[in-house]
Parts: sequence; C-alpha cells; structure tokens
Amino acid sequence: MKYTILFGACTAIAIMASSFSQDPKAASIKRGQEVYANNCQSCHMEKGEGVEDSYPPLAKSDYLMKDPKKAIAITLKGQDEAITVNGKSYEMYMPAQEYLTDEQIADVVNYISNSWGNSYKTLITPALVKAARK
Repeated sequence: MKYTILFGACTAIAIMASSFSQDPKAASIKRGQEVYANNCQSCHMEKGEGVEDSYPPLAKSDYLMKDPKKAIAITLKGQDEAITVNGKSYEMYMPAQEYLTDEQIADVVNYISNSWGNSYKTLITPALVKAARK
C-alpha cells in the first residue's frame, strides 16, 4: 500500500513538473521575438516584409530557408555584398550585430526561421553561433 501511494505521489509530481517545462525551440523562438523587435525590426519591419529596394524580406525568404545558418553569419559579421532574395537583388549594407550574445543570435535566427511563412525544423543553438564566431 505504501509503495502504491508513493508511486502515485511521484507520478503526480512528475506530471506537474513536466507541465512547467517548455519545448526548447518554442522558448528560443519566444525570446527571439524580443531580440528581433529590439535589433532587426527597424529595417526588416514588424512582419519581416523588409523595405522594397532597400532591405530584403525575411518573411517567406528563399535565401534564408536554403540554409538558415547563413543568418548566423550575416547577423554576426554583417552583409556588404549583393544578395538575391525571392528573385530580387538587394545591395543594402547590414552592420554586424556581434554585440549580441550567442543565445540572442540563436534565438533571433530561430524566430526568423519559424515566422511569417518560414519553417525550419532544426534548432539553431548557441553552440552553432559560438562556432561561427571563430
């Protein structure tokens, strides 16, 4: 009887504890939304639509979806060459955002890669960002 009660109590505690844990990808995306609002939104706009002939769209971006890890490099080191996004060329300079932490860059890339029609299954981690800093 004691073991049944103990097992039941442990099971209940485990179920309650699991309800407080959040999917790591979902948590990263949520944090990334704030990073985006503070550091990216002024150029790429609230919904990632960019500014025609100036700043490329991040929404439904074929350029980023080919390899979202490119976004790590661009965020860290900036962009000073022409790129083609959704069939249109963009030449606007993007300054490096290397002052952001590895976690902030991973979070914002996860947010961008999973918002506005983008869907990337792999989780970008701070370790990937750290490796790209080298």
